Amino acid sequence: MLEIQRIRNHSAKVTERIQAKGLKQAEEIISEVIRLDDKRKEILSNLESLRAENNRVAKTVGALLAQGKKEEAEAAKTQTAEQKTQIKQLEEELETVLTASYNQMVLLPNVPHDSVPVGKTPEDNVVAFQNDIKVTFDFTPVPHWELALKHDIIDWELGVKITGAGFPVYKGKGAILQRALIQFFLNEANKAGYTEIQPPIFINRQSGFGTGQLPDKDGQMYYINEDEFYLIPTAEVPITNIYRDVILESRELPVKNCGYTPCFRREAGSYGAHVRGLNRLHQFDKVEVVQIANPENSYAILEEMCNHVMGLLDSLRLPYRKLLLCTGDMSFASAKTFDMEVWSAAQEKWLEVSSVSNFETFQASRLKCRFRDEDKKTQLVHTLNGSALALPRIVASLLENNQQADGSILIPEVLRPYTGFDRIG
Repeated sequence: MLEIQRIRNHSAKVTERIQAKGLKQAEEIISEVIRLDDKRKEILSNLESLRAENNRVAKTVGALLAQGKKEEAEAAKTQTAEQKTQIKQLEEELETVLTASYNQMVLLPNVPHDSVPVGKTPEDNVVAFQNDIKVTFDFTPVPHWELALKHDIIDWELGVKITGAGFPVYKGKGAILQRALIQFFLNEANKAGYTEIQPPIFINRQSGFGTGQLPDKDGQMYYINEDEFYLIPTAEVPITNIYRDVILESRELPVKNCGYTPCFRREAGSYGAHVRGLNRLHQFDKVEVVQIANPENSYAILEEMCNHVMGLLDSLRLPYRKLLLCTGDMSFASAKTFDMEVWSAAQEKWLEVSSVSNFETFQASRLKCRFRDEDKKTQLVHTLNGSALALPRIVASLLENNQQADGSILIPEVLRPYTGFDRIG
């Protein structure tokens, strides 16, 4: 959530950048937020004055009685009673204003960093890097869903039978490949200094709010009515919420955590050829890296996290590119995001496999996650996270890009110690 001081002190710039993110009502909402904050200050000022006066008058009652001034003492008692009624009314008015202000504030997304290009669609994203790996065939390649069917390693129909569309069943070497990728990603994160976390995959509403999924994506997450729990859309949510209501010491920063979890997304309205096979699922596996950072070096850490993800893709020998997302293609909570996309040789298109984002203080403000600096003052941390990596489209690209003329699929060398085999088929 944005800090009110930032909104008040830089209202024009905040409005402009949030409008660039696609919120047309930004000016209206920000004006209302400032108006409500002015009202809050006015009520608080009146409350403080009235409480001070009430205390002063109350203290006179005993003295007046001691002096035998009963009528004046009774008048003072009446005055304090009336003041208490006024105080209660002001407290109720303050609560109403705070609620109204909160309801407006949660509508505001994070402000894009100045380096984020203005744009409306993915076509306005900027290619920041692309490696030079090219995949060519002397035969006609087939898409991963056909390869998976041929080798009986992923069964979509069985998933439909058990659950529904978007819940594939991995079998045999397909299941082993999944497990191998997870272990490889976790081991590499460990080498990079991340502490592994195995978090719950159910979260409460406070956790969803803390990282910005709620109320923004309320309808996109699976919800368990009886227990009021949400299934996580990413490990970012439970891992970052470890630090909700926590004050860290500056020497502890950055905090580096990683974790593997299944992830769940409703993806309402997703259908058609572009979501066929592993391109878009309701349940998928992902390894996430999360950092809690000092604001002074959070953007250097963002680059470090991007380099970590790119190193994984280099190890897998996949063609990939790094995109700087434009304002209109960013998430609600992000200040700056880089996406990593791999090339799907058979489908002949780019597939997103990672988003690495700096949320600056947006999540920390909701989480009340702070650190104590060298002057013993507390300030909000910056939070960052990234997929390292999401498995479905990595698997799709590995199957398609490594297929051979005889229909078999080569396993990248870096994964063979984990799989125990060097090819499928």
